[in-house]
Amino acid sequence: MTEPIIYLMRALAMLLIIPAHEAAHAFVSWKLGDPTAKNYGRLTLNPVAHFDLMGAVCMILIGVGWAKPVPTDPRRFRHPRRDMALSAAAGPVCNLLLAYLGMVLTKIWTYTASYSTFAVWVLVFLECFYSLNVSLAVFNLLPVPPFDGSRILLVFLPRRIYFGLMSYERYLMVAMLVLAFSGLLDGPLTWLNMGAHAVLDWSTGFIDRIFASTLYTTFYI
Repeated sequence: MTEPIIYLMRALAMLLIIPAHEAAHAFVSWKLGDPTAKNYGRLTLNPVAHFDLMGAVCMILIGVGWAKPVPTDPRRFRHPRRDMALSAAAGPVCNLLLAYLGMVLTKIWTYTASYSTFAVWVLVFLECFYSLNVSLAVFNLLPVPPFDGSRILLVFLPRRIYFGLMSYERYLMVAMLVLAFSGLLDGPLTWLNMGAHAVLDWSTGFIDRIFASTLYTTFYI
């Protein structure tokens, strides 16, 4: 499959993945008492509401990107430290659930689709959908500002240390982008992505067993 087709499929998958990630943040924040994101129109699956040009380009070209940050007001949470962490975790958790769905659909399509150009295109889309969800979840769980993992750290770190780290948020973001584009993060991210893939492959193994049993019944009985 040529690179332009892969980029096209990534772009199409991104239109589903990014809104789901950001809307999950907004939804959980709203349910926990902070309607800020909802009031700003971020509780939506409309990609336009979440679009960030540089983040979209990175998602298409290197498989990892971002959207406009979802606004939150921790003062409106009933339990600020806990609820901030839960709101932050909502995006990556949503991506992991979508990755699971993507893995299930990929396996079913692989076993059932007849070979054709259309079938190959659908398979490439499903693989992009699956892999981008895994990459986005893993990348956002890094415990470095401004990623979601840094908000989850709020539960475990003393306030003084946490807010000291957050004061360098912009610089850390630039540093992470430099590391990503230079390839220095490829090793750790690949290892984490492979670990997530192994877990998802194992947890969807029942599909392989079902179709293996069906094939055995067809050919030997």
